Amino acid sequence: MKSAIRNLTIFSLFSSKHPNHFLPLSKPSTFFTVSSGMEKSSPPSSSSLSQSILVLGGKSSQENEFAKSLKDNFKNLTLPIEDSEVSVFLYDSDVEKKTYEVEEDAFKIETYMNSLLTNRFGRFLIWSPRLSSTQDLIAKNFSELPIGAVCVADIQFKGRGRSRNVWESPAGCLLFSFTLQMDDGRILPLLQYVVSLAVVEALKDVCDSKGFPYLDLKIKWPNDLYLNGLKVGGVLCTSTYSSKKFNVSAGIGLNVNNEKPTTCLNAELQKLTSGACQLERENVLAAFFKRFESFFDTFSNQGFQALEELYYKAWLHSGQRVLIQEDKEGQLLEHAVTIQGLTPSGYLLAIGEDNQFYELHPDGNSFDFFKGLVRRKVQ
Repeated sequence: MKSAIRNLTIFSLFSSKHPNHFLPLSKPSTFFTVSSGMEKSSPPSSSSLSQSILVLGGKSSQENEFAKSLKDNFKNLTLPIEDSEVSVFLYDSDVEKKTYEVEEDAFKIETYMNSLLTNRFGRFLIWSPRLSSTQDLIAKNFSELPIGAVCVADIQFKGRGRSRNVWESPAGCLLFSFTLQMDDGRILPLLQYVVSLAVVEALKDVCDSKGFPYLDLKIKWPNDLYLNGLKVGGVLCTSTYSSKKFNVSAGIGLNVNNEKPTTCLNAELQKLTSGACQLERENVLAAFFKRFESFFDTFSNQGFQALEELYYKAWLHSGQRVLIQEDKEGQLLEHAVTIQGLTPSGYLLAIGEDNQFYELHPDGNSFDFFKGLVRRKVQ
């Protein structure tokens, strides 16, 4: 027998122990905004405004030709004011390779390209050792870049944060944003779940290929990535509508080799191997695009239901009991519900003690599932 689905709003608390781990959720039409890193309320320092570099490169001669064309017409690109003084280089030019310095722990473009096995995604690369925001660069120049283009930064100093705060993403993070297009706006909010799932499965692929122990990376709805109870990453998707298509900029931050502000994949891996194993950002990124390309094709052709079973194995919330608050005639009532899964629109589906189904909405509040308690956030 079918039960009606009621709309309820979820409220919750920040963690007093790790107040930066739980971010506000934006409206569904703009997706849910999350960045991996350390939140700071101060503006960027003067060093953030100094000249930086962008290196352009591709997997094949076709992408490298595009890189050359983009460099020749770089004045057509829109750059944030923090990155207004930029020097541009081509990765495949031996002469120009010698004109910029690459630190030992910088992203290794050649290693990444050699590991990449995709037909569309990740084949054209923009890399910078220090950039205000990969997401801003991709989003502001969407029409100038090929679909599947990726921007990678070693350090990001102006990511998206709560209440206009700055997000400092330290060296060792895998920080990237890429472009894609979608036709069906009805499934657009579910895309962030596909991206999150691709990160989880890509990590498994890398560990399997290297013979490393398994790291149990999990998805905390809607777009956080957790390892052993600590946040190690997040997903950000934004979109605009143009010419009957949704232009999506998808961004990921993943703590690969930075133990602050929480922990990182390599720190947890070393606990299991006495320091003998080390993940590389380049291999993780290449594995991500291979997984995402496959998942995105399935998602576009068959819908999210074709990936749901795998997704539920990776998320934290099956059978999770939470309390919801409902204002009824001025009286605040609490109801215990149990998470069942996702609704077709991407919200949480729960069942109450009265066997009534509920669709739970975040309504722009932080969400702490680990407390198992949902309350209104104090302003």
